[in-house]
Amino acid sequence: MTDGSVSRREEKDRQIRERLAGIGGEILAWTRNELFFAMRFLDVSLSAFVFQMDADADPAGTDGFVMYYDPGPIGGLYREDCVKLRRLYLHMTLHCIFRHLTRRRGRDERLWDLACDIAAESVIDSMDVRAVRRGRSWLRRETYRRLGEEMAVLTAEKICALLERQALPERKLFDLEREFRADTHRYWPADEDPERKQEIENRWQDQAERMETELETFSKEASSAAGGLLGQLKVENRERCDYREFLRKFAVLREEVSVDPDSFDYVFYSYGLSLYGNMPLIEPQEWKETKKIEDFVIVVDTSMSCSGELVKKFLEETYGVLSEADSFFRHVNIHIIQCDDEVRSDRKITCREELQEYMEHLELHGEGGTDFRPAFAYVGELLKRKEFRQLKGLLYFTDGRGVYPSGMPPYQTAFVFLGEDYEDREVPPWAVKLVLEEEDIIHSGEKGEKAWI
Repeated sequence: MTDGSVSRREEKDRQIRERLAGIGGEILAWTRNELFFAMRFLDVSLSAFVFQMDADADPAGTDGFVMYYDPGPIGGLYREDCVKLRRLYLHMTLHCIFRHLTRRRGRDERLWDLACDIAAESVIDSMDVRAVRRGRSWLRRETYRRLGEEMAVLTAEKICALLERQALPERKLFDLEREFRADTHRYWPADEDPERKQEIENRWQDQAERMETELETFSKEASSAAGGLLGQLKVENRERCDYREFLRKFAVLREEVSVDPDSFDYVFYSYGLSLYGNMPLIEPQEWKETKKIEDFVIVVDTSMSCSGELVKKFLEETYGVLSEADSFFRHVNIHIIQCDDEVRSDRKITCREELQEYMEHLELHGEGGTDFRPAFAYVGELLKRKEFRQLKGLLYFTDGRGVYPSGMPPYQTAFVFLGEDYEDREVPPWAVKLVLEEEDIIHSGEKGEKAWI
């Protein structure tokens, strides 16, 4: 074959690739427009991608900026099943909106991919939109039903945690992957690329927050059509926090017996030892100012709606933070109060050993209604009796379904909700509302539980 023939063949192949790329791009643009007319609340998100042909896309995938596609399968879907093609486009968009690309955080990659696909498909299946409506298989309906028994909102984090605990056999995992997989995740950033992940996170967080505001305030019709989208947006848009760092905000500054290495000059100290033998010129100070937890109140809601393992998980992680050597002073004054519609118990903790003993023999008392006022009134009585030296704050673990006090207490207050048992409720303006996912406080749950499918 001559060089001229090779060149003509290469040119012909290039033209074919360009033509295929153009056709694939036009199909995706048409798909985007169809979705746009059906769901205008997704206008900015649907238009956020650049289209690029990639024969390895199988059939399509995204990195948060570019939508990669294999023109062969895309063209086949366009001819045979436009609903499936629109669902594929929306599926990838939802991955970005929920920031599935950036939040794996060391989880098992296969289970995380499956959890993200289930979360995205659950939202699409909940939408009252003709353009993406399709029948649900028995496996799909049963999966949603079982998951709904475990969690209020089907987020990828919660689904993945459940998959990890269940340790499903290979056959069931394969069936779930075949049922819910729509796109490839090969373009998602690796955990080892934090800069890229942060870039994607920032871009899509802005869009997700804007979309949540629009669905909540401007269009009731759009909110109805969006199905479970708004619920997932509320969860995914919540500000994430480090629970351990949050607890340390309740620390106070006080002097403690400790060598402060920053309070003296080692040069003079060493010079004195060399000059006089065993007499340093400057003695190290034996007192050091430190910020640790001293006076503190923990109230746990033991009503029927917030009891059992959730309370234990919260107390175990709180104990883990407080038992760190650098978290609280050698002598502390921590009151752990159990309260439903009245104060059921108050255990005073003065040292690490007492805290450990309390956790080892923890019993919950209550299971009545929920009323926050008795706990605050009781703490007020403790203050009058001068039970605290400097009460920094009160941490109230609850589901929020109760009566709040009308007045602001003379100490910082935080209501802590666990995401899996959380309903969006307003707390008084003088209190902090902290919503934690289960993974934020403790990774618990043993493998080998009863399978949910």
